[in-house]
Amino acid sequence: MNRFFSSALLLALAAGASGAAAQDNVVITTAVPFLQIEPDSRAAGMGMTGVAIADNAYAPFWNPAGLAGQEGTEVSFTYAPWLPALGADLSFNYVSGKHSMGKAGTLGGHFTYFNLGEQQWTDEIGNSLGDFKSFELAAGASYGVEVGKGLSLGAGGRVIYSNLTGGQEVDDVETQAGLSFGLDLGAIYKLPEIDAGGVGVTPKLGVNLANMGPSIKYLENGIPNAIPTNLRFGTGIDIDLDEFNRVTVAADLNKLIVSRDPETGEYDSFFEALTSSWGERIVDTSGGTQGSCDSRAADDNATNDCELISGFQQLTLGAGLEYWYNDLLALRTGYFYEDPANGNREFLTFGAGIRYNVVGFDLSYIYALADDSPLADQLRFSLLLNVPR
Repeated sequence: MNRFFSSALLLALAAGASGAAAQDNVVITTAVPFLQIEPDSRAAGMGMTGVAIADNAYAPFWNPAGLAGQEGTEVSFTYAPWLPALGADLSFNYVSGKHSMGKAGTLGGHFTYFNLGEQQWTDEIGNSLGDFKSFELAAGASYGVEVGKGLSLGAGGRVIYSNLTGGQEVDDVETQAGLSFGLDLGAIYKLPEIDAGGVGVTPKLGVNLANMGPSIKYLENGIPNAIPTNLRFGTGIDIDLDEFNRVTVAADLNKLIVSRDPETGEYDSFFEALTSSWGERIVDTSGGTQGSCDSRAADDNATNDCELISGFQQLTLGAGLEYWYNDLLALRTGYFYEDPANGNREFLTFGAGIRYNVVGFDLSYIYALADDSPLADQLRFSLLLNVPR
């Protein structure tokens, strides 16, 4: 008896498609995309920026080099109901912590749990065969240290576990949970403070290459799916207006370092993708329901909604602004943009934060600029606790 998931996405993942078809006319996606979810509400409120300004327990995600120079011990927690506009039973949960070892550097640890909800298992005519739960998780550690005046370096890694199918069978082939690992490298350079008429201005530059690791499989003989290797680089400027008022401006550029062969559908290795992911691709902006771009180009009567995009069009941009009063109350806003041919995410972000004694709380909200965006009304809550010595 053939069995089917109630979710077509899960079936595609189990079969080795992982959300991306074998043609070159779709936006490239990967397995375990939850690794790209920005965990902290501070950065989420600033247009998803953080590679140059990572300065708390969330630094392992944004840039492990941001752990360098941090003091004390801190633990953070994040919860977000995921894609509420779709009415989905999904949630994102993240726990991280850091501990300073003085001049020897700072250690960080993190754990992510992505709840994909309960799935129904049915036969080919829709009869229920029971329910199962889908989830993904990752756990890892990071380290950052100052190596010179203004220069910090960091590294980290994580183990990744993806249980999408509950071990169910697809066409009499048993599916399996995916297992992989990812490594991170990062750097931050803090320039000397500039005195701008009594206002202190401190620029910073950051870069992080995250999730370098092997592909992941959901069928023993299935096509391996790349994990989301990601290159992020950006800048931040801290502006000390006076002893009570401080402003931070940040901007990040982000690139998915993933590519696949349009003929075979197989992903390039991580080392190959470092260069091949910057090449031009043909993207089908109609949704890919009319055959490949190549086949439509040969048909004089076909509607050809195909577009050639460069590697630079595959970059996403985030920019944000943060205002602090007396290191107690923060207000944030930001903007995020992705090319229409490469996902078409565009939204404004808003956020606020409060710090009192050893406790901090941050909240962020996404206002989607595109109609019917699944990211609309996305809320994120973060709690930070400084552990007294």
